[in-house]
Amino acid sequence: MIIKADDISLCYRMSFDRVSGIKEYLVQLLQGKIQYQEFWALKNVSFEVKKGEVFGIVGNNGAGKSTLLKVISGILKPTTGSVSVNGNVVPMLELGSGFDFELTGRENIFLNGAILGYSESFLKEKYDEIVAFSELGQFIDVPLRNYSSGMVMRLAFSVATVVNPDILIVDEILAVGDASFQAKSKARMMELMSGGTTVLFVSHSIGQIREMCDTVLWLDHGQMKMIGEAQEVCDYYEGLRHE
Repeated sequence: MIIKADDISLCYRMSFDRVSGIKEYLVQLLQGKIQYQEFWALKNVSFEVKKGEVFGIVGNNGAGKSTLLKVISGILKPTTGSVSVNGNVVPMLELGSGFDFELTGRENIFLNGAILGYSESFLKEKYDEIVAFSELGQFIDVPLRNYSSGMVMRLAFSVATVVNPDILIVDEILAVGDASFQAKSKARMMELMSGGTTVLFVSHSIGQIREMCDTVLWLDHGQMKMIGEAQEVCDYYEGLRHE
């Protein structure tokens, strides 16, 4: 198995006390006056994903889908349970989160690429390909603070998808840039999905889940409602939603 999630639970401790500063917070904490409420974003989630499988995750807003993807990506650590991931992971979750807006596009390719685990030699080898795909041209030597949000996303997408990862983690098919770039980015995503890459895929479009996924996990309030063959799980999910 390329991914194995074993009884994952994740708990947030939320404070409802209104504290005006760090000093007051520390005083109240030491006095035991800070009150917390536990919120379990995930509860006892277990599944396995085979190499090359497209594994879909469905559920209403707040079901824990994005939280689960972040746990698998290593962004969040589960409170209990364990995750084993065998292969390099490209999480397409928060594109551009590792960018420095005071640096140029060129500098950010190497910064963000390093964050994603790519070597400097690999990034130098792929540099022209990244710039060409991003369609940024001469703007590659302009600081990111002067970019539009669409330009930032195009650069981030181009860096993230320059490799064929073992595991691709996707929260919705991304709408990046203008219509022509969206079509190109979707084609690149489909190329990765059909090229032997293992994919964890969240989408609010059940049509996309049916079309792309082999197996589907249905989450409800952080807990597993159902897991199985994609068409069967989607039938039950849509049946419940339409009742």
